[in-house]
Amino acid sequence: MPTFQASTMSRRRVLASVGLALPWLAATRALAQEAPLKLCQSTALTGPLGDLGSAMHQGAVAAFTAINAKGGIQGRQILLQTLDDGYEVPRALANLDTFLADKDCFALFNCMGTPMVEAMLPKVQDSGVPFFAPFTGGQLSRIPGARNVFNIRASYAEEAEKCIQHLATLGIQRIAVVQQNNTFGKEVLTGARAAMERAKVPEGRTATVENNASDAAAAAQKIADANPEAVLVGLAGKPALEFIKAFRTLRPGVTLYALSVLGTAANVKALGSHAVGLVISQVMPLPTNAIIPVVRDFQTAWKAIDSKMEPSHLALEGYINARVFAEALQRAGKSPMRASFIDATWGLRKMDVGGFEINASVPERNASRFVELTLVNREGRFVR
Repeated sequence: MPTFQASTMSRRRVLASVGLALPWLAATRALAQEAPLKLCQSTALTGPLGDLGSAMHQGAVAAFTAINAKGGIQGRQILLQTLDDGYEVPRALANLDTFLADKDCFALFNCMGTPMVEAMLPKVQDSGVPFFAPFTGGQLSRIPGARNVFNIRASYAEEAEKCIQHLATLGIQRIAVVQQNNTFGKEVLTGARAAMERAKVPEGRTATVENNASDAAAAAQKIADANPEAVLVGLAGKPALEFIKAFRTLRPGVTLYALSVLGTAANVKALGSHAVGLVISQVMPLPTNAIIPVVRDFQTAWKAIDSKMEPSHLALEGYINARVFAEALQRAGKSPMRASFIDATWGLRKMDVGGFEINASVPERNASRFVELTLVNREGRFVR
């Protein structure tokens, strides 16, 4: 077999070829510097609230896919790495440790659930990593001075206030409140009581339901015995479903008001006929209201990813959160650092996202105040 021996001429050719490759190598290095910007998300893709987490995740995917198709932000693609936590705190914390150990993780995006967010916050604050748009309306994530935590959605207290204001405007005085025995339920009750005081509406009867829903029927009976004109349901998941079914049997003509966490197609389906007439506060516009520019954009992006899920308020929320993130990233400059990105988020004042306003002020306040009431019609759809 012949062996190759490098002659002087062949060596010159090799050197010449290396010289020709140098511009290509420089370009390769430049491209490497423009590697995708990685966001990390822990959310429930399975488990009791898997439908919520999946909808928000796919809404964000729709937004980032559309953004990347147009060249990304400052020439960089956005990569969303999502890990399922099943709505379990230990799994969420394990996911967080994985993300914080990843040097390429630029920010934490739209992590889901009040219990999970509460457990994650100490490490998040210590790390200084941007914690963008956590999915909770709890005051626990609205921390004075915590500039790396940026909340978008309206709070549970603001949702409760919207419901109470509406009822007071209708002249309804006997308003009962049922709350879940957790941080979420307590914040709903606190917000409702403050709103009642402002509206000069007397406090009505209250009842508590445990997280396992074991006392939902008893709570329904307690509230029904007070003969209320309306009931504010500060419950989520199984406790909400069990309470509503039991209460509808006892007092079918009483209007029930619930918060956005109950506003999913899966919950409406699970309630069946008991869902008809249910009033639910929403922190995002109606995802079918194409009059609003951002909703039209969402509908286009949603069709492009060919999702098997129905477009929903939660999917729209994921989409809008991604759009707001992209705007802050754009403002952070060509080579954004975490600090410049955080500064950019707090510069998002009176920002119009196609008819949805973002107004950053201080860390203890969410950047959106949007809350509107929707009604479940006989077809099981949300209408304004």
